[in-house]
Order: sequence, then structure tokens, then C-alpha cells
Amino acid sequence: MRQLFFIITLLFTNNMIQASNPFLSKYRTPYSTAPFDKIKTEHYEPAFEAGIRQHQQEIDAIVNQRSTPTFENTIEALDRSGDLLTRVSSVFFALLSAESNDEMMEISQRISPKLSEHSNNINLNEGLFQRVKAVYDNREEMNLTPEQTMLLTETYNGFVRSGANLSGTDKERYRQLSSELSQLTLTFGQNVLKETNRFSMLLTDKKELEGLPQDIIEAAAELAREEGKEGWLFNLSYPSYVPFMKYSSRRDLREKMYRAYNSRCTGGEYNNLDIMKRIAEVRLEIARLMGKNTYAEYALERRMAQNSQNVYNLLNQLLEAYTPTALQEVKEVQGFAIGKEGRNITLMPWDWSYYADKLKDAKYDLNDEMLKPYFELENVKKGIFGLATDLYGITFQKNEAIPVYHPEVEAFEVKDADGRMLAILYTDFHPRSGKRSGAWMTEFKGQWREKNGEDSRPHITIVMNFSRPSGNQPALLTYDEVETFIHEFGHALHGMFANTTYPSLSGTNVYRDFVELPSQIMENWLSEKDFLDRFAVHYQSGEKIPEALVQKIRDAGNFNVGYACLRQLSFGLLDMAWHTITAPIDTDVATFEKKATASTQILPAVEGAVTGAQFSHIFSGGYAAGYYSYKWAEVLDADAFALFKERGIFDKETATSFRKNILEKGGTEPPMELYKRFRGSEPSIEALMRRDGILP
Repeated sequence: MRQLFFIITLLFTNNMIQASNPFLSKYRTPYSTAPFDKIKTEHYEPAFEAGIRQHQQEIDAIVNQRSTPTFENTIEALDRSGDLLTRVSSVFFALLSAESNDEMMEISQRISPKLSEHSNNINLNEGLFQRVKAVYDNREEMNLTPEQTMLLTETYNGFVRSGANLSGTDKERYRQLSSELSQLTLTFGQNVLKETNRFSMLLTDKKELEGLPQDIIEAAAELAREEGKEGWLFNLSYPSYVPFMKYSSRRDLREKMYRAYNSRCTGGEYNNLDIMKRIAEVRLEIARLMGKNTYAEYALERRMAQNSQNVYNLLNQLLEAYTPTALQEVKEVQGFAIGKEGRNITLMPWDWSYYADKLKDAKYDLNDEMLKPYFELENVKKGIFGLATDLYGITFQKNEAIPVYHPEVEAFEVKDADGRMLAILYTDFHPRSGKRSGAWMTEFKGQWREKNGEDSRPHITIVMNFSRPSGNQPALLTYDEVETFIHEFGHALHGMFANTTYPSLSGTNVYRDFVELPSQIMENWLSEKDFLDRFAVHYQSGEKIPEALVQKIRDAGNFNVGYACLRQLSFGLLDMAWHTITAPIDTDVATFEKKATASTQILPAVEGAVTGAQFSHIFSGGYAAGYYSYKWAEVLDADAFALFKERGIFDKETATSFRKNILEKGGTEPPMELYKRFRGSEPSIEALMRRDGILP
């Protein structure tokens, strides 16, 4: 009887959970936004399970129908399937990065294999692939639109790239490898977050604060109080680590912070070294199954670069052009450091930010502390939103009725110039223990058109890690933080302006080396006085940022541009090294990394520092064989912004063309065709080199 009672109770409880699970019914919120106020951790797994079941039923219905395969009953039906699974996945994985905890991480470890298995069940479904192939083989007779043609091509190629053409044995091996890869990349990212959160440095002697600005000291004191400690606490989050490395006069403490940051996940409980090797091996084996020699060859088929040779051509061209400048910059900073210290000093990586900032101040009389009073977060927000209004006519209105996942998050209704609902935008600015480092844009809901033609608009979020208000002082941003904000906002515009029929081609669903163009082009406005005058006012006096200060920003704009370029190239070369291997790595990771980046190494190497162990972009973030995209997109954005400079930085005709040809189109056409339609020609590297001062 007790056992029967237990079973009845369990069934009743499960039914109650199902009935109250907000994912399993229509959202009754403004604009059907995610009901974060009702979502609880225990809702995720049942919703995932229900989503997988429902999606599989939809797939079975496509496969088992007796009708001849057509674009509508196979390709379109497949693209529109899985709504529930997409809903829960979008929320869960966004919050896994922005508002995570141990329980969420445990759920992700349990659900990841199930999602991999479900994905493989679809991609390796022979009956489904035969229907897709039948449509693809008859595509010339179907009178498809360009968007439909792209969807068909991407769908067919997606199946082939996921093993649909493999033999039975190879299919099973692919299934095993893809499941393992999913688990490995998830663990890698979680290790980085846990290791980042684990380190802190408590200072108790005021002498240890030498060189630090008062607002950084106050923020460290507040951080210590939150931890129940006395003194000043510094950790590896961006607002804590970066200012400390830039301003602290204590070289020994800078070294301690640097080593902690750059040796994360190289040993102990959260060791990523073996995981990195295994990820690379699994990717290589997947590529080999697909008939490719390297993973890069496999991945670059769906990139503008097309192949490894084109990537290396770009990286090596930039390396040759920027290395002389970088070497001269290091020599200058080295000389400045010797002069400042009055003794010979070997410039180490933990010295670079400190002495480079001091040199910049000496050369241009410009530093973050001079600029921060003009970049109060609320004003910056108005300025960046206002730029979108000036260019595109869109407006932003905060709506407190829209549920958010944390009290610091804000939700905005975004309206188009004609008053139509364009999107919902969530903003999340400050670091928390459950938030990974860095900054990113993602979506809780994409854009598509329903079968009846109704335009279903997107819900976009941008997440950052900016300094918090401290004491009586509001949140004041560094110039770099403002640049990060406007960069992520560019991604948000790409998502918000999405104007396609099919969800898989919408918004930022474009080639990896094209997706950074809409974000990086936005950074160009930051050195324009006409733009800065619209929001950059002193938070106390209300005075506009002086022309002399803006001129200093321009004059200093190319300060250490060579060093910055080589740093990015080192990441790109390291990424390509991992993904152009033709056999498993038989050396230790540090040795492999040193060889891969030797051509970009202009400061002494540090024992125990392993970049790859924290390189989430390529090992857990989707940029495998794709980190070069940032430099590729710089070429595009410099060339594209040159047109704005020629016609006026607020020219609405140019902005409209950029919106219609780039931001709205998503992945509906080949990206180079979209770019040429906007610009009139293919991009040239000369525009970037001129902007950086490498060419006159």
C-alpha cells in the first residue's frame, strides 16, 4: 500500500508540475515574452523532455506522409518544426551563460546528451533525408524564390554535413562523436566559469592599492563587503581585472593577477588541457568522416573565406603589414618603462597595460579617468539607442510589465519608424557570480513569418560585464566598455531588423565571418564628435565632452594598433592551428600553443600561461576555425563605414541601404552578394590599413 501511495503521489506531483510549467502553455505576457517571473529551475527538464517528444512527432509526421516530397511539406515543415524545444532551449542556454548556478549546470550536463541524441535522430533519419534529397534533386523545376532556394540548399547541405550520406557504421560513429563533442564543449565552458569565480585577491594594506583610481578602490571595497570581508577584493571579472592590470603600481600583484587569469583551467579540478585535446581530436575525426583532411576544411565550407588558404592569406598579409608597427610600439613602451622606473626592466605581459596606459597618457594626455565622467551608463544607453533612431528611425521604450530574469535586467519595446512593433530588447550590464565573463548578444525568440503571413518579431538580449555604480557615483564606463556596448548593440540590430520568412535564415543566422560586420561597423561612430555630442556629457556638470578631448581620442585612436592587431592574429593562428591538425596532438598543449603563435610573440612567454585553456570562443562558443572572422569583418566594416564617411555619418539613404541589404536579409542570400549590393564592390583591405594608419 505504501508503494502504491508513493506512486500515486509521484504521478500527481508530476502532473501538477506539468500543469504549472510555463513552457508548456501559451505565454500570457506582453508580446508573448518569456515569463521569467514564473519559470523555475525544476521546469526546464520536463519542458526539454516534452519539447523533444513533440519535435520527434513532428518529424515522424513529415517522414510518414504519403504525399510526394515538396518544398512546403518537407523543407518548410522541417524548418518550422520544434517550436517548444526551441522555446525552452533559447531561455535555458541564454540563462546558463547570464544567470547560472550549480543546479543549472547539472541540468545542462544531463540534458546535453539527450539533445545531441535527438539532433542525431533527425540528421541521421534516412527517410527524412530521402525526402529532403528528393526536393533538392528537383529544385530546378520548382520555381523557388531566392530565400526558398537558400533554405533548401542549407537544409540539404546541413544533412550531408551531419552524416546523412554516411554508411551505417560511420553514421553510428558520427552519432557517438557528436554526442561526445557536445558534452566536451559544455564542460569546457563550465570549467572556465567555475575557475574564474574561484579566484579572488583580498588586499588589506592601503599601500597595496597604489596607483588605483578611487572608484576602482571603492568598487573593490564593496566587493569585499559583499563577501563579508574587510579590505579590498579583486577578482577575474572584467571590471575588476582590467582596471587592476592597467592602474596598479604594484608589479608583484599585477603578476599574481595575470598568472591567475592566464593559467585558469590548466590543472586541478577544472582542468581543460585534456578536454582541449579531445575536442580537437573529435572534430578531426568528424571531418575525416565527411571526407575532409582537417576540421577547418570542413568548417570553412560555410564561411565567406571558403578554405584555410584564404584564412591564412588574410592573417599573414596582416601579420606582414602590422608587425613592424607592433615591434616599434613595444620598443617605445619598453623605453618608457625604463625611463619611468629609472632602471633596466624587461617588459612582461603583466606590465603591458600599465606602462602602455601611462605612455598613452604622456603622449596624448588621455586616460580612462578623464573620459569616464562623460560616459555615465544611462547617458551612453540613450546615445546608442539614439544613434539607431537617427539612422533608422526606430525608438526604445522601457516596459516594466515585461518579466525579466534578474532585477538589474531591463526590457524595452522597440518600435519602427512607422510605429510598428519591431522587437523586444533586454539589456543586462553588470557582472554576477552566475554570469560568464565577456559580452554577447543572443535571442529568447527569433523572427519569422507565420504561414498566414503574420510577422512574428524577435526578442533580443545583450549581456555585458560593466563596472557597477559605487558609493554615490553612478556606473561610469571606460571608452573600451562603451565600444563593447555599441558592438553588441550592432549584433542586436542585426537580430531586431530580421525580415525573413524562415527562422533558420533569420537575423544573425549567417556565416560566422559575416556576423561581425553589423557589430563592428557600429564602433566607428565612437570617435565622431557629432555623435558624441548627443550623449557624452559630464555626469556632474552636464558639460558636453570638449572638442579637445575628442581630438585626443582621434589622435590616440591608432595607439598600439600594431600590438592589438598581432594579439588578435595570435588568437586566429592558434584557432587555425588547433583545427588544421591532421593527427591527434602528441605534444603538451603549452608547446603546441607556443609554436602556433610564435610569429606573433613580441613579449616574453610566461611559464604556465595557456591561452587555449580559457579560449571559450573556439572550444565552447561556436568560433572553431572561425576566430579569424573578427579581422575578416574589420576589413568589411572599415570598407563599409568609408561609404558613411563619404556621404555623411547620419546619412539616412546609406543607413537604409545597410538595413535593407545587410541587417534585414539574415542568411537568405550569399553574404558577398549582399555586401556588394550595399557597397557596389567587394571589400578592400586598404580601407582598414588606412584607418589604422598603416597606409597614408
